[in-house]
Amino acid sequence: MTVRARLDDVRARVATAEDAAGQPPGSVRLLLATKTQPAPAIRAAVAADLAAGAGTGAGTGTATGATARRLVLLGENRVQELTAKAPDLADLGVELHLIGPLQSNKVNQALRWVTCVQSVDSLALAERLSRRCLDTDRELDVLVQVNVSGERTKHGVPPDAAVDLARRVAALDRLQLRGLMTVGSNSSDTDRVRAGYRLLRELRDQVLASGAPGTAGAVELSMGMSGDLELAIAEGATLVRVGTAVFGARPPLV
Repeated sequence: MTVRARLDDVRARVATAEDAAGQPPGSVRLLLATKTQPAPAIRAAVAADLAAGAGTGAGTGTATGATARRLVLLGENRVQELTAKAPDLADLGVELHLIGPLQSNKVNQALRWVTCVQSVDSLALAERLSRRCLDTDRELDVLVQVNVSGERTKHGVPPDAAVDLARRVAALDRLQLRGLMTVGSNSSDTDRVRAGYRLLRELRDQVLASGAPGTAGAVELSMGMSGDLELAIAEGATLVRVGTAVFGARPPLV
């Protein structure tokens, strides 16, 4: 299959899942997880999505007007890859998110390129981001990452500490708390996977219900990937992160 065909297939899956969950069409956004993918492959995927959509800029590699609102987001896992590829993607006009762990000593590098950090899992990291945004006079969207599965290989704050962390992050200067993120359980048990996504939704709802300063816009649920996006959408995902379903098997890490 071509990248265009894979994108069409993923969008069809999302639309079917939205309908099954009773969510409005277009309520779930697509983020391309571009780990290990070279810049030309990413550009080709964005161009294919532009060509598939009606609007200004189709086929030009530039996101404008109605097409920009339809476009996928891009997400990088590693700051090293982010800084290597971002200059070659800057003209695409799409949002670039960091979806992998962020060390404090790499904050400056990441903030040069990203509009959102989805992997905030400690107050110390959030405070470092806030200070840097104050220094550079900018705003930054953030999501709090929660380890809903309890697996040691997963990053994220434990569920019982997530609401408190979210409230503290929301109160920091120059950070805009947009919601919560998780990586689903690595399990073939769909009930277990779905329960983790349900937990994230419940935590998000608690954050919103708290009425704490800065939490009113924390509506996003970034959850679900190529293999389980339907389960995530059934539990209220607003953003799904898809890599292999669009690009095929990942090239090896260098």
